[in-house]
Amino acid sequence: MAAALEAGETTSVALTQAHLDRIAEVDGEVHAFLHVDAEGALEQAAASDGRRAAGAAASPLDGVPIAVKDVLATEGLPTTCGSKILEGWVPPYDATVVRRLREAGLPILGKTNMDEFAMGSSTEHSAYGPTRNPWDLARIPGGSGGGSAAAVSAYEAPIALGTDTGGSIRQPAAVTGSVGVKPTYGGVSRYGLVALANSLDQVGPVTRTVLDAALLHELIGGHDPLDSTSVDAPVGDLVAAARRGADGDLAGLRIGVVTELSGEGWQDGVMSRFTEAVEALVSAGAEVVEVSCPHFVHALATYYLILPAEASSNLAKFDAMRYGLRVWPEGDAPSAEEVMKATREAGFGDEVKRRIILGTYALSSGYYDAYYGTAQKVRTLISRDFEAAFERVDVLLSPTAPTTAFPLGAKLDDPLAMYLNDLATIPANLAGVPGISVPSGLADEDGLPAGLQILAPAMADDRCYRVGAAAEALLAERWGGLLLDRAPDLTGASS
Repeated sequence: MAAALEAGETTSVALTQAHLDRIAEVDGEVHAFLHVDAEGALEQAAASDGRRAAGAAASPLDGVPIAVKDVLATEGLPTTCGSKILEGWVPPYDATVVRRLREAGLPILGKTNMDEFAMGSSTEHSAYGPTRNPWDLARIPGGSGGGSAAAVSAYEAPIALGTDTGGSIRQPAAVTGSVGVKPTYGGVSRYGLVALANSLDQVGPVTRTVLDAALLHELIGGHDPLDSTSVDAPVGDLVAAARRGADGDLAGLRIGVVTELSGEGWQDGVMSRFTEAVEALVSAGAEVVEVSCPHFVHALATYYLILPAEASSNLAKFDAMRYGLRVWPEGDAPSAEEVMKATREAGFGDEVKRRIILGTYALSSGYYDAYYGTAQKVRTLISRDFEAAFERVDVLLSPTAPTTAFPLGAKLDDPLAMYLNDLATIPANLAGVPGISVPSGLADEDGLPAGLQILAPAMADDRCYRVGAAAEALLAERWGGLLLDRAPDLTGASS
């Protein structure tokens, strides 16, 4: 699309209108968007066309429309985080990544659906209803960023922004046949991201190809003085890495397959596609070795102590006093505590309440060292596993998720079963290393997409793009095109 705009073969207004038309046609069933800003997007598109006509494009992606996860502050547009407690809230400022999108000239189509405050693996915990997987409307699109992944895979948006706290970009990408990237922690600004867990959250691209992800990542990445966790280092030449990988030459590259991320509980079809992807990389010259990361088996338990602890602290700001929902309880002159209690009861969903309670308990006097403190020690051991592994190999590989997309409602009554969907993605967030998920094929059992996860050392995001692009090119050659070319036609899905 950017090339067509540069060549004068189309206009940003035409591209933006085409996507708005697609949203109107299919989003009644998919429900990828919580808010569509047709007027604003077309206005931004017209401005882009003006810059292109004057030979002054703001960036290579100037004029290409984009969708934004509803956890990122957008001036003038609602930002609800999928929660009733922020229903109708319009931020007075842009998140840094959103500001960079605007400065680069990308029209913002709207805000995408998500699990409430990014707590979930299926986008079923949104207060505004679930998003559906474009491959099978009876199944989940992953979470918490299922809206962004569904928008991209349903061709409602060419690219999107998501956030990844324990796999919320990569896991939805895997189950929708799209590409999702979690950058190195601190590599993309978190300013204006409504925090779930400050030490884990990271903004990243959701796209249909690895090269598209690299283009978007370079646009949003880089140091931000407004974010105290931002790394003051260059993003790197990610686009060049993706193009180099697409040539299909991986000679001299050492790849480690993580022993602990397979076995019992992993769907046979997912493992078959993973094995085929690894074999394709070997055919391109890569050397594959088996690598053990023994503390990965404790990653899930560690994550579900650290995340709720940080979330319980972050969500304390929603107190009915400053912004967002305010519910007045019955009776005369209720106290501030009673108003706060009534507001949180009405405004927070069950999963959010569950994690606040768990996190508050883990941080409470007498339990801090036993739970939160111990979890932080195990987190250090997981980081050391990565360090030891990367002394032997350049990247690590695993399936992105243990299974393909499961039916809507199948795991809502079993939180632990739901949490297991993030088994393979969580370690990267605990250690702060980058990861990418690329489609590995369709599982034999259900014909649904599976994902290949590639992890690299911190600040070596370019390795993810090189290997990801190589896998994408090798598998696309075998399939005769991208996996999304096989996705069902949703035309007529909406009534």
